[in-house]
Amino acid sequence: MFNKKQVLILSLGFSLGVFVATGSSVFADKEQESITLDAAQTLPYEELRAFTEIFGRIKNDYVETISDKKLLEDAIRGMLVGLDPHSNYLDDAAYKELMEGTTGEFGGLGIEVTMENGFVKIVSPIDDTPAQKAGVKAGDLVIKLDEKPVKGMNLGDAVKIMRGKPGDDITLTIIREGADAPLSITITRAIIKVKSVKSRLLEQDYGYLRVSSFQSRTGASLFDAVTKLHADNKKPLKGLVLDLRNNPGGVLQAAVQVSDAFLESGKIVYTEGRIKNSSMNFNAEAGDVMHDAPIVVLINAGSASASEIVAGALQDHKRAIIMGEKSFGKGSVQTILPTSNGAAIKLTTARYFTPSGRSIQAEGIEPDIKLQRIKLESLAKSKFEPIKEADLSRHLENNETETKPATSKDPIEKDQDNLTDYALHEALNLLKGISILK
Repeated sequence: MFNKKQVLILSLGFSLGVFVATGSSVFADKEQESITLDAAQTLPYEELRAFTEIFGRIKNDYVETISDKKLLEDAIRGMLVGLDPHSNYLDDAAYKELMEGTTGEFGGLGIEVTMENGFVKIVSPIDDTPAQKAGVKAGDLVIKLDEKPVKGMNLGDAVKIMRGKPGDDITLTIIREGADAPLSITITRAIIKVKSVKSRLLEQDYGYLRVSSFQSRTGASLFDAVTKLHADNKKPLKGLVLDLRNNPGGVLQAAVQVSDAFLESGKIVYTEGRIKNSSMNFNAEAGDVMHDAPIVVLINAGSASASEIVAGALQDHKRAIIMGEKSFGKGSVQTILPTSNGAAIKLTTARYFTPSGRSIQAEGIEPDIKLQRIKLESLAKSKFEPIKEADLSRHLENNETETKPATSKDPIEKDQDNLTDYALHEALNLLKGISILK
């Protein structure tokens, strides 16, 4: 029997300190239903006989005594893990942590992980967490946890090792593309408090919004942030950079709300699956918080699931220019189904599609403008200014030039990130170009 409350998740894998605090999830009430087999689905008696035989062999012959509960839970895990990388069994503790994760506070390292070729793969580090500050990057492969090799572990076992008491250290041995040798990174565990929306003015008339994950209040926080940006600018913005890089996903409803904030009408996302409640449509309502001002959305290989919903919707409606790298390509829907024993299963039940009918699964979002991973550096200012016409002796005066009043210094200080973040620098330049053309 399944309980009333179910959670729909477009999720990647595990978030450290929480099972799947990412992807996209919506909470839906549903009448209790019992799972029965119809006439076309007869019980597989031969396979069940083999199962009970193996169960008995393990109980009697295994070198150590194993409880029935552990054997059956492991069997359930095996069934789900064998389906795809995102289906899994959540015991009562893991289920509780999942529910905490969707509200934005949980314990751990602050990374979203999945499995690849037997190793733990970093999908993305979460902003302002121990993992990000320690230098963990999207795409890193973890081969050792402290001194324990990852090869042979399942994802749940690896996550349990990486969890721990806040303040305790763990050393990750990592293989990184482009690095000559494995890297050793020590991270101090902490309580992760995720602020999903950050904003600032890049310079006069141009705003920046960073969405690091999609949580239950992300939609409302984004609306408040844009309103504040307009107020700080003393007038409506001429352009906005929406940064979804290394955003592994989150609550589905939040992704819909963020997309809706910039769209006047039309479809945002829809899902299709086998069961009757797996097919859903989400449409935009009137009202664009940016008043049709141009938007550039930044994505990279760590942008997944809910991030891809937003990028895909804005791209299909030609509401924003997508810039950066091809996204992760996670386009399946997981439903969290609570079970009668206080645990839950995370089961892939549908695929989601962008408004134009594109499936992102294993494909990702192709940016309109592709960018390489480049870091900008400012050159040291020369002590000598270049010579201009006005510096030459006996130069002709410009009789049309009027004496201009001294301008006050721009109150908005340019953040150093604007100078070193190549993608952000290019996005701002593009917004300025569009503004000039308009």
